[in-house]
Amino acid sequence: MAVGRHGFIAALDVGTTKVCCFIARTDAPGIRVIGIGHQVSRGLRGGAIVDMEAAEESIRAAVDAAERMAGETIREVYVNLSGGRPASHTVGVEVSIAGHEVGESDIRKVLEHGRARNEPGERQVVHAMPVGYTIDGSRGIRDPRGMYGERLGVNMHVVTAATGPLRNLATCVERCHLGISSLVVSPQASGLACLVEDEMDLGVTLVDMGGGTTTLGVFYDGGLVHTDSIPVGGTHVTNDIARGLSTPMVHAERMKTLYGSAIASAADENEIIDVPQVGETEQHSANHVPRSILVGIIKPRIEETLELVRERLQRSGFDKTAGRRVVLCGGASQLQGVRELAGRVLDKQVRMGRPIRVSGLAEATGGPAFATCAGLLSYALRTGEAAERLGQPEEATGGRIARIGQWLRANF
Repeated sequence: MAVGRHGFIAALDVGTTKVCCFIARTDAPGIRVIGIGHQVSRGLRGGAIVDMEAAEESIRAAVDAAERMAGETIREVYVNLSGGRPASHTVGVEVSIAGHEVGESDIRKVLEHGRARNEPGERQVVHAMPVGYTIDGSRGIRDPRGMYGERLGVNMHVVTAATGPLRNLATCVERCHLGISSLVVSPQASGLACLVEDEMDLGVTLVDMGGGTTTLGVFYDGGLVHTDSIPVGGTHVTNDIARGLSTPMVHAERMKTLYGSAIASAADENEIIDVPQVGETEQHSANHVPRSILVGIIKPRIEETLELVRERLQRSGFDKTAGRRVVLCGGASQLQGVRELAGRVLDKQVRMGRPIRVSGLAEATGGPAFATCAGLLSYALRTGEAAERLGQPEEATGGRIARIGQWLRANF
C-alpha cells in the first residue's frame, strides 16, 4: 500500500528473537498504529535467515495477527535489515548544471548518478542517502533548489549488505504474498523512532541491541552518516547463562529477565536463585546459586559488546562527530544496569530510547524493543512525502513546450 493513496502503511521487523508487524493509519495527524502482531522468531540466527520454512511461519503469524486487529489486509511492507553485515561509506558525485537554476530534475539526476555506482564483491546497495550538497565547491548546502551554479555535487552515505542474506529475506517475505516497499537498516529506522531533532543535528550515536546483532548508527546534521553491525546480541547472553549454569534455554532467558543485571551489587551474594538443570524433571534436583554468579556471567558479555561498539566507533572516525550522546534501544538494552555500564565503557551520556513519533502503542509495545518497527513507519512517511515532492518535476505542468525548454537548459 502506497503512503497517502490508501492511508495505511505496514512495517515488518524480522529479528533474531521476535517478528513484529505494525499497521498504521496516516490520514490522521501523525502516525497512529491500528494493528499490532508479534511472534517468537524462528529460523533466524544473527539477523540472517537459516531456515526459510520456520521464518516464513513466524512472519505469517505476526502479519495475520496485525491484520486481524486492524481489520485490513496489507499487500506491501517496509522491512528492516540487521543481517548481511551492513556497512557504510561516503561517496561524492558531481553533475554539470551549466549555470541554470537548480530544479527537481537536477537533484534527481545527481542522486541517480550516486545510486548507480557498482559495489565491489557480492554486496548490494541498500541505501544511498544524500548527507549534503555542494554547488561549485561550496559545501554545507542542505537544499540546493533555486540556487545557481556550474556544477551540482552531492555527498551520499551508501549502505551496503551481503547479497545472499538480502535475497533470502526478500524471498521469505515474498513467499508470504507480501511485496517489499523498501528495505531499511535497523539503526536508520530506530533513530527515526527514538531521536529528537536536536540530537540528530548536533550528533548522536544510536546503539540498537537486538537478539542476534548489535547495530550502531551515527546521526549528524539531521541524517544518518555512518552505520555498522556487530554479531553479538541478547541471545549470546542467554547462551552464556544456559552453558554456565547447565540450565535449559527457556529457564536461562527467564533468569536473565527476572534476576539478571550488568552491574554487580553487594546484595547479590545473599540472594539465592533456583536453577533447573538440563534433563532433570524433579523440582528438588534444581541447583541453588547466588545471584552474583548470574551477574558474573552476564556482565562480561555486555562489556564485550559495548567495547566492540567503542572500538568500531573509533575506527570509523565518527567518534568525535557523534559527540557525547548515546541512545540505547532494542530488547537487550532493557537488561538492568546496561545503561550505567554503557556510560562507563563508552564514556558518554547515555539515555534509553523509546518510540516518540507514533501513537496508538500500548505500554508493552511502546518500549525500546519495538523501536525499529515503529521507526519503519516514520521512514515510510518521510520517504513517501519526499517521493511526492521529487515525483512532480516542474516541466510536468507546462506540457510539451516546457519539456523542450528543460531539455535545452540541461544540454546547452
